[in-house]
Order: sequence, then C-alpha cells, then structure tokens
Amino acid sequence: MDKDYDIVIVGGGPAGLAAGLYAARARRRTVLLEKGVIGGQISLTECVENYPAVDAMAGFDLAQTMLRQAESHGLETHYQDVLGLERLDGLWRVRTNDGDYRAKAVIITSGADHNRLGVPGEERLTGRGVSYCATCDAPFFAGQEVAVVGGGDAALDEGVFAARHVAKVYLIHRRDELRASRILQERAFANPKFDFVWNTVVTEILGEEQVTSVRLRNLVSGEERVLPVAGVFVFIGHHPNTDYLRGLVSMDGGGHIVVSEWMETDAPGLFAAGDARQNSARQVVTAAGDGATAAIAADRYISDHFPVE
Repeated sequence: MDKDYDIVIVGGGPAGLAAGLYAARARRRTVLLEKGVIGGQISLTECVENYPAVDAMAGFDLAQTMLRQAESHGLETHYQDVLGLERLDGLWRVRTNDGDYRAKAVIITSGADHNRLGVPGEERLTGRGVSYCATCDAPFFAGQEVAVVGGGDAALDEGVFAARHVAKVYLIHRRDELRASRILQERAFANPKFDFVWNTVVTEILGEEQVTSVRLRNLVSGEERVLPVAGVFVFIGHHPNTDYLRGLVSMDGGGHIVVSEWMETDAPGLFAAGDARQNSARQVVTAAGDGATAAIAADRYISDHFPVE
C-alpha cells in the first residue's frame, strides 16, 4: 500500500533539509527520503564557516542541527533509496527500495557527486586534506602549498580563490593546455602563486591522518615523483544524481534539471533544488535558499490544485 503525503522530498542535503523545514512549518505532511548520510557532501566537510550566523561548525554537525530543527516542526525522515517516479491520477508515486509513496508534490534535492580521481588514499583522506570545494576549505591551508587537479573552469576558478590563502597552488592537468575559459586562464597565468604541472596525473594521495603529498606520473615521459602538499582540491567535473528522472523532466546536457526561478520543473507538482538543478552555485547557503523556495512553491501548488473542501 502506498504511503500518502502532501510533499515528498528526495535527498537529505542542505536543500532537502531546508525544504523539509519550510514544508513542515507550512503544516504539510512531509517526508524526506535519504539513501545515505544526512547532509550529503557537507557531511564530509571538516568545517563550514561560510554559512550565515554560524561561525564555524563541522559539516556533519551542521546537517544534524538542520535535521533536528526540521523534525521538531514535524518533518519525517525515512532512509530509503528512490528508484523512480511516475505520475498517476494527478499525484506522484515515488518508488523506493522499501515500498511506494504517494504525494501531491515532490521536491528533488538529490544533489550531485563530484567525480573522483579513484586513486589510493583519496577516500580515506577526504575531509583530511582532500577536498572538492576550495571556496569552502582553502582558508584552512593558509600559508601552505596545495595541489589543484583539473583544467576546466571550476579548477581555475577555485584555484584562484585558493591562491588568496595558500603559499602556492600546483595546478595538475593531464593535458598540455587548459580547457577553461580564456579569462580564467589569463587570471591563473598571471598569478605568481600558480605552478603548472602539465601532462601529469595523480596516482596516489599520501598521508596518515592528513594529506602530506601526492604521487604523480608524467603521461609523456612516464616519470614518477612525489610532490609534498598539505591539501588536494579535485575539480574534474561532477555528475548530478538525476538518472532516475531521465525522460520525465527537461535536463541540460549534463543531466541537471531545468527549473524556473521558483524551482518548478516542466512536470506539474515536481520541483528541483540545490546541486541537482541547472546553474546551481553549489554552496550550502544557496542550496538552502533553493530548498526554501521549492517548499514555498510546492505549498502554493497544493493550495491551488488540491483545495480544501
């Protein structure tokens, strides 16, 4: 038997938690479905200090605080994997690994995952020197030398930001030219803190409790060396967790959901917020704002389409 709710939220990152808070406070029966750890990517962040009114807090602790606040207003949280959605008789059916849910509106906040290097040491040292957000974590490496891996816009943009705090940025790229926009290339080449390491890949990240160095291999010569660094920032792309929605809503070429300014998709009663949507800033504060906007829009949608008799 389907479980009936006003709003189902798919994903427990900052966007989903903010949506849950706003939906629950609007007195909508709301459930948040999360297949992994509450907080999503921020749960791996050692310290968040760019969220307004929060001086500094571990990402996991911030997520748990957001969850407790939302649940205190009536949000339900179920730990299940969403397999797909379908539209039936004006409602949404959300299929999970443990039964189906039926909802008047659904908010997709399933986020995105950074592409990983897939090398030894990366997973073990994530949050201990390995990061996927220089905007979040570069200040923790003030005065030290770090590596930035990648050659696109994100790598250079985040690398330039990191250079404001660190002593040196080693930009490690597997090719001999960058893919980033010309203006970002100009900024990086003009920055005296940048040291470009061409035709090179990271084969291992070294360190016990914290990152101490990276092992590199030159793809042309085959030469290997160890480069001492205190941090490794990986920017080799990311992929939104939206495969289960293909064919259901409009997406861009990268699989991000196209939404309006009110986080509306082109499917009635279906909203998307945070990293899963197109043109997200991929920050905790903007994801939370997206989630709040989506919940307000979902509340209005329900009022318009399911009037109380």
